[in-house]
Amino acid sequence: MHYSVLLNESIEGLNIKPDGIYVDCTLGYGGHSSEILKRIPQGFLYSFDQDEEAIKYSTDRLSKIGSNFKIIYSNFSNLKEKLEEVGVNKVDGIVFDLGFSSPQVDDESRGFSFMKDAPLDMRMDLNSEFSAQNVVNEYSEDKLRLIFFKYGEEKFSGSIAKNIVKQRPINTTMELVKVIEGSVPYKYFREHHPERKIFQAIRIEVNHELDVLESVLPDAVDLLNPGGRISVITFHSLEDRIVKQTFKKLSEISEIFSGLRESDIPDEYKPKIKLVNRKPILPSEEELRENRRSASAKLRVIERV
Repeated sequence: MHYSVLLNESIEGLNIKPDGIYVDCTLGYGGHSSEILKRIPQGFLYSFDQDEEAIKYSTDRLSKIGSNFKIIYSNFSNLKEKLEEVGVNKVDGIVFDLGFSSPQVDDESRGFSFMKDAPLDMRMDLNSEFSAQNVVNEYSEDKLRLIFFKYGEEKFSGSIAKNIVKQRPINTTMELVKVIEGSVPYKYFREHHPERKIFQAIRIEVNHELDVLESVLPDAVDLLNPGGRISVITFHSLEDRIVKQTFKKLSEISEIFSGLRESDIPDEYKPKIKLVNRKPILPSEEELRENRRSASAKLRVIERV
């Protein structure tokens, strides 16, 4: 079953009020939503997901705790408008768990794993028509090289992209792994696992993960009541960089007003948030022993001022 990484730390970070309104932007298999729901007997929870299997499972799981929740079938990029549709303009806390769930990885048919043979897919939303198949077989060599370098930070992006184009069509995960293996020195493949980085890059591209994150964080901050909090769990440096930079910007006074007293600064230029933790919270030794997938996780928490 799916293990929610940094579960206690992210929930504690929200500073939950029993009558508050909370949002889980990444429902998955209900780990964070369950814990929030247990703590808000007089409150309400809205959870977002676009994976029908996860929604079905989590609806059942949450129903055993309470009925004060609603699951919204949507990518969290639509956070503000989807909440407005149900009459919600302000909330007390939001959680983002940006990792994809173990059942998605472990389900061989989804094509997320480079260790199992499956059709090239990697869609979070199975109703989407765009998949890894399109990226691998239709993108130009230049475009492949760019996404491998940008989203995978892979130094052999050029030779991998070149060989993919040369050996297309590529239809399965193992065919792709074989091409990657043949594009880099043997020792490098064994020690640095470029296939991990290439699969990450393709998954980010298929699901527009970084673009969505960049656009949604300011919206999430705007939705918070004063004192409301956001917990964000990231799993790779690209995500963490976006979260860190966005929160830093929103927690500081604009440079053009540096030197002025705070009372003289227009409200729209004052900090919107304060950082609850300046450095990211990392998994405990105990959690690392229990779940090796938590090794790269980082949690950042902010509070609306």
